[in-house]
Amino acid sequence: MTDAIMNSKSGTEIRRPTLSEDRLKKRYAAERRFRMYGLGSIIAAGLMLVFLVGSISGTGYSAFLQTYIKLNISFDPEYLDPAGTGDVAQLKTADYGGLIKKNLRDNFPEVTGRKDKRKLYNFVSPNAGFVLRDMVIEDPALVGQTFDLWVKASDDIDMLTKGYVDRTLEESNRRVTNTALTWYDKLDSNDRIETRFNTDFFTNADSREPGEAGILGAVTGSLLTLVITLLLSFPIGVMAAIYLEEFAPKNKWTDLIEVNINNLAAVPSIVFGLLGLAMFLNFFGFPRSAPLVGGMVLALMTLPTIIIASRSALKAVPPSIREAALGLGASPLQVVTHHVLPLAMPGILTGTIIGMAQALGETAPLLMIGMIAFIVDVPGGFTDPATVLPVQIYLWADSPERAFVERTSAAIMVLLAFLIFMNILAVMLRKKFERRW
Repeated sequence: MTDAIMNSKSGTEIRRPTLSEDRLKKRYAAERRFRMYGLGSIIAAGLMLVFLVGSISGTGYSAFLQTYIKLNISFDPEYLDPAGTGDVAQLKTADYGGLIKKNLRDNFPEVTGRKDKRKLYNFVSPNAGFVLRDMVIEDPALVGQTFDLWVKASDDIDMLTKGYVDRTLEESNRRVTNTALTWYDKLDSNDRIETRFNTDFFTNADSREPGEAGILGAVTGSLLTLVITLLLSFPIGVMAAIYLEEFAPKNKWTDLIEVNINNLAAVPSIVFGLLGLAMFLNFFGFPRSAPLVGGMVLALMTLPTIIIASRSALKAVPPSIREAALGLGASPLQVVTHHVLPLAMPGILTGTIIGMAQALGETAPLLMIGMIAFIVDVPGGFTDPATVLPVQIYLWADSPERAFVERTSAAIMVLLAFLIFMNILAVMLRKKFERRW
């Protein structure tokens, strides 16, 4: 039945849409609006992601660069070995900082006041003298020679070179004085200031001096912690998933276990840190701030994720595979180990890698077990004091120095690179080994 009216002037019949047609048009219009909302949400999320990554990269890229100053160093025996004995113990305790100060005074003979000299000496990193000491200890024949050396600039000079010091501000509002700017311009005009790739950021451990601080100790601690996490969580999680999915009877007890596993996956990570503090440190007496304890805590946190992912992968294997193996005389254990588990392994590995990526980015549970300590040495074992990369980022973010701001962002970039790599690896494994049934 159609709705129609007669036009009195033309005598033609005008057809009006029926109620069902009106509803159909409204449905299509609602669907178009829903698609637009979804597309707008994706665009907004993409823009926020680009803004976040761009902000971090714009702040942190400069941490991969370091300013150096060229000095003409004379390894004067009067400073290093007055007796001329060549004793290594004497060379280790010599005043190498005095050599650097002497060269700076020679470059700026007009600087005579004590206060100005102190400002001039602050052009060079406080650890530059240790670099000279290591060179002489490695090759004592350097004593008595003179040649040009590039030494690290101080944090303020490094920030000035990278453009973080605004010269237009009043002298009282910036860390570099007008006199220091004059000295800097003189060195720069003589090609004695250079910016190089900062390899120490990747080869040094933490330090109070931003110019010497690196991520090697934190990265090593993260790797050691993840090794313990993987060794504990992967076999336990996979075996628990196999038992619950393939062998456990379906009753109220297994239902209770399944509910608890799902609930544990949503428990805040700091709760696992409290559990680790109470059990592993206070009760069992394991060493604090060690990758061993950190890995055990993260294994507890990662287990629910691995169990859930493994059960989903096992459940995805068609029942016909099991029935065919049982029909040929295989035992239930052989069915699982020889047929079901190999087919489910891509999904299990994907879930494990995602769980490891989650553990890599955790901070709160590790803070509870003392992995917030200031560690200047690279850990050499699972029981050595260590920290991890997220905690290192947290420590640097709390430092007042401007140079630590760029290192915080640079460390975040490295952490994001690790996380992206692990997620790409998970996707590649799934694409390569996943089977379509």
